Amino acid sequence: MRYKRLGRSGLKVSAVGLGGNTFGRFADEKATARCIHTALDCGINFFDTADAYNNGVSEEFIGKALADRRERAIVTSKVAMKTGDGPNDKGLSRAHVTDGVHASLRRLGMDYMDLLQVHTWDAETPIEETMRALDDLVRAGTVRYIGCSNFTAWQLVWSLWTSDRHNLASFVSVQPRYSLVDRSIEKELLPACQQFGVGIIPYSPLAGGVLTGKYEEGKEPPPGTRAHGNDRFGSQHGTHQNFAIARHAKQWAESRGHTVGELAIAWLASHPEVASVIAGVTKPEQVEANAKAAAWELTPEEVAEVSGLTERE
Repeated sequence: MRYKRLGRSGLKVSAVGLGGNTFGRFADEKATARCIHTALDCGINFFDTADAYNNGVSEEFIGKALADRRERAIVTSKVAMKTGDGPNDKGLSRAHVTDGVHASLRRLGMDYMDLLQVHTWDAETPIEETMRALDDLVRAGTVRYIGCSNFTAWQLVWSLWTSDRHNLASFVSVQPRYSLVDRSIEKELLPACQQFGVGIIPYSPLAGGVLTGKYEEGKEPPPGTRAHGNDRFGSQHGTHQNFAIARHAKQWAESRGHTVGELAIAWLASHPEVASVIAGVTKPEQVEANAKAAAWELTPEEVAEVSGLTERE
């Protein structure tokens, strides 16, 4: 397993991580433990979850699986999404951030989390209030590093400027959707991360299964899959253009003795700004396949060639 710095921090994370949004929904407690223990055996040390993943069950399952292995894991969770019916049960106010983090730690059964990421931008809360609350958590040792998720470039830069102006803890990471079929972050967010040394943690690297051939163009998604009955999934991933990109990528990967899934992850991991590529799993075999992709280091020329496959569509 390769390890990369998380942005400009000194923290080293595995080039491939484990996403927790399937735990508690598509994987029960025992299946979650098998996946996490397999990940550790493969050298994966980065485990991503959120308080909103399956009403906190993901955090509970991850915490139990790591109970006697905590020192081997980099654990990250998120706060901001709705977790209750009260007016302060969502967002990035000092109240919700602080309460949310302590609730996450109780579910995880941990004294601290390595990385806390705010899950989304909150237009109703001044960014200074959020950054001061996060700084307090860092100073208290409750969280060690902070990051953000689903931020645009201007939101990230404004947050960094606020931290710099007030001498507060600063974001070391951003977690956006990024894959061979969704490269929208390359226009503004990726250059901002390059400029300011923020590590990128891509999610949905396999485009929900489109890049691995789980779905066929023009056919209904099979029952039991994430796309079945999910119109939002289809509009995001199941387009003619995306299926065409998947076909080109598959041909390119197989001509070099690899799967398209390995290529999808290896292409992302080969970007210097990308710290860890996370993907949701339900089986240990999927963990092993994702970990294998980390060993494939594409050259800059190969990265450019693969990028060209998607640009021609």
